[in-house]
Amino acid sequence: MRYNSLLDEFLDIHYDHPAPAHDIEPAFIVDRLKKPTGKVAAVLDTDAYNEIDDQYAIAYILRSPEVIDLQAIYAAPFQNKKAATAAIGMERSYQETATILKLLGKEGQMAGKVFRGSDQFLADAYTPVESPATRDLVARAMARPDGDPLYVIAIGAITNVASALLMQPAIARKIVVLWLGGHALEWFNTKEFNMLQDVSAARVLFGCGVPVVQFPCKGVVSALTTTGPEVDYWLKGKNPLCDYLCDITHQEAAFNRQGPFWSRTIWDVAPVAWLMDMDCTETRFEPAPIPSYDGYYSISRCNHPILYVYSVNRDRIIGDLFTKLAR
Repeated sequence: MRYNSLLDEFLDIHYDHPAPAHDIEPAFIVDRLKKPTGKVAAVLDTDAYNEIDDQYAIAYILRSPEVIDLQAIYAAPFQNKKAATAAIGMERSYQETATILKLLGKEGQMAGKVFRGSDQFLADAYTPVESPATRDLVARAMARPDGDPLYVIAIGAITNVASALLMQPAIARKIVVLWLGGHALEWFNTKEFNMLQDVSAARVLFGCGVPVVQFPCKGVVSALTTTGPEVDYWLKGKNPLCDYLCDITHQEAAFNRQGPFWSRTIWDVAPVAWLMDMDCTETRFEPAPIPSYDGYYSISRCNHPILYVYSVNRDRIIGDLFTKLAR
């Protein structure tokens, strides 16, 4: 009995399929994952109050209107020392998004386009958590022309996006998901914040066949660091937004007790930079990994492909970001 129990537990952790079998052809996925040219329609899913990189990403998008037509922002749940529950994390992210929009002078442009997301993480890989954000994503995605997908820039736990995919599986052919989540395939584990917050949602994302560009954290996007002297030199005094970003970057370093010699990773700008017309990432196709609940990947070479980012050009991305923010 003890052996059977351990075997069942192992199979559940590693091999239980995260979503119903899909009929999306690998050729469709590969074609849909070609890097777009010109302006794209996009939505942003963000846990904006969690760290300070989301604020940079929101501003980066809205300072790049020639490339990204931002149609909606969704507040994502998170839970840690800044938020005792996922619901509190989502609400604080919603409020922080409003702060950034005000500093950017974009409250009018985005009026009625910022939505509260899920107030809890998925209980399993089959049951969605409905919210204003998930309903808007389903409606917005289904309205897209077949050959013109909606780009979903997701920089938090993937709860909202996974819920929308469970609510309406047909949107998998209507969207491309750019997700900052998990660690590099070569990393010794994948105990990364966005993934560990909602492993069930990550299993939905990688299991349902939706075209995904994955931006792993440790081992890849961890290259996107900046320091106090650097943000002060390039951003301080340029405009109210830049002053705010400088202040919260310094505060985050103090909050995490990093001492006088510190750097912070601006993780969340990586998916935004991928959409820009510059050579700043290296990618390859990989079979979709299967996130396990114990913090590791299982790999099946038979799985459908995802586009995997394995290198980022730190200087090019940070340079483009700071130049646009300091306008």
